[in-house]
Amino acid sequence: MGLSHMCGLYARIGDVPAGFREFVDRRAAGRRLADRLESYRGHDVLVLGIPRGGVAVAAEIARSLGADLDVVVARKVGAPIQPELALGAVTADGARFLNPALARELGVSPWVFRVLADEQRAEARRCEERLRGRRPAPRLAGRTVILVDDGLATGATMLAVIRSVRRGDPALLVVAVPVAPRPTCESLRSKVVELICLLAPDPFFAVGVHYVDFDPIDDEEVQRLLAEGAR
Repeated sequence: MGLSHMCGLYARIGDVPAGFREFVDRRAAGRRLADRLESYRGHDVLVLGIPRGGVAVAAEIARSLGADLDVVVARKVGAPIQPELALGAVTADGARFLNPALARELGVSPWVFRVLADEQRAEARRCEERLRGRRPAPRLAGRTVILVDDGLATGATMLAVIRSVRRGDPALLVVAVPVAPRPTCESLRSKVVELICLLAPDPFFAVGVHYVDFDPIDDEEVQRLLAEGAR
């Protein structure tokens, strides 16, 4: 499929039959996504992984496509009384996404959200600097940028990342994830040139149930993957 075809807004969702433990591990998921992204090879591709697990998936995609690899950090902005409930998300450069319906339901004012988001932005900046080390931030302008995570739930962090990366004026913006709920995929579809989601289960329970190995990844592993990608 040529790039002229890709520039339409569409999504390929749920091509893999629904089921649990679909992926052996994040590397295997990355290789399967790379097969679906092969048409982008040679188009000045930058693969950005969302830490921590998304970087392991992104590393396989970058390796398979011969593309550059880097990291983009987004932090969930939790509700004041229920921190695990995502009001939205924020990236290291301050791009934000807010779920306005949830904020109204919980009575969270825009001012309170800004305060909470600023706290998470500071942590996102520290995390991005720690993971990237002394390497400069990658060039985004004019490139094909593929945003990768190991799975999505609400999609709040990915929406914040999309807003952040758009500021850099990429030529094409693609989202590639192994698994996400169908409503999340639908909410992202119009935001990018192409959305690739291998598995869109309904009902959706959790990302981890679709992996045989979903062990946590630490900062040292992310740093190693990024260093290998830089070489």
